[in-house]
Amino acid sequence: MKIISFNVNGVRAITKKNFVEDMKKVDADVICLQETKATVEQMKEAVADLKGYHVFGNEADKKGYSGTAILSKIEPISVQVDMGIVEHDAEGRVICAEYVDFYVITVYTPNSGSDLRRLEYRQKWDADFLAYLKNLEKKKPVIVCGDLNVAHKEIDLARPKPNYNKSAGFMQEEIDGMDAYTSNGFVDTFRFKNGDEVKYSWWSYRGGARNKNVGWRIDYFLVSDKIKNFVKESIIFNDIHGSDHCPVGVVV
Repeated sequence: MKIISFNVNGVRAITKKNFVEDMKKVDADVICLQETKATVEQMKEAVADLKGYHVFGNEADKKGYSGTAILSKIEPISVQVDMGIVEHDAEGRVICAEYVDFYVITVYTPNSGSDLRRLEYRQKWDADFLAYLKNLEKKKPVIVCGDLNVAHKEIDLARPKPNYNKSAGFMQEEIDGMDAYTSNGFVDTFRFKNGDEVKYSWWSYRGGARNKNVGWRIDYFLVSDKIKNFVKESIIFNDIHGSDHCPVGVVV
């Protein structure tokens, strides 16, 4: 099964570009989207030209903000949205699709903000999301993907020193949150399969960052330790444009 994850930074905008053609070339069995910035109905309308998928969405209470989707060629056994925690469930950030052998969860982790206003909330999110994943794992293994809004190690961003403890996405509290996932049985598939390869999945729109490859790796596939050896490939699709992110993927 090939699964990809893509923060599209607006599904209605990206589908006016090469999104459908790109997704047809990738030919994934499951496509997970973040930051759809649309209602579920608007999202379904936007991806209608991508045939052969069952489409599921989650939307924020605030219009044009956040939002996630899962497109799956294989009909899931069940699909659930949100974590069941009131303070986290108004922004459409989580969808969980259950398959025979595992769960696939897509997540759009809250950004701490340029002024770090949401850093404390972000820490609560990370703790609660980890607990949510561990609860699912009691039934079957988990594959979780999405924009986790953190560069885990210095190797995961082009300019670590000027950003450490100054910029959202590379604060120690956020790194600690990522450490909690990896120390509680979740494996970063890109590092597991590709070692110290330097690749990024997000670039600022400012200063020609993508052309200069001044980026961050903040989009991940994490899997339960017990299924890590079933991961055949973990890929970052740097050649796919249309968003400030590029897609990432696994083959399991």
